[in-house]
Amino acid sequence: MANWNYRNNKAANMNSGRNEEIMDRENQQMTQNLADKVSRLKNIAFDIETETKDSNSYLTGMGMDMDGSTGLLSGTMKRMDHMIGSGKGNRKLMCYIILGLVVAFLIFYFIISRFTAS
Repeated sequence: MANWNYRNNKAANMNSGRNEEIMDRENQQMTQNLADKVSRLKNIAFDIETETKDSNSYLTGMGMDMDGSTGLLSGTMKRMDHMIGSGKGNRKLMCYIILGLVVAFLIFYFIISRFTAS
């Protein structure tokens, strides 16, 4: 009877050794998969950081451009207000300028429409 128990213990030890090897391989594989996923997430985070910095630079440049155009438009509006409020002679000039701009717009519209229609 002792011989039988010895064989069972030996077989159990071999099975537990195999199970440990299998579990160790699975753990190593899972660890490698996790390391790969972490590496991918790290690369994605760096890409997001780069894109964010580029977008911020672009928006800063746009803000500066808008500030410049705001200054230009406010100066133009001041001149227009001065021209409108300075007398009848300038009002006549203002009407001619507006009429000229409308005519120029219509001419450009017809020229562009003919080239796009061809």
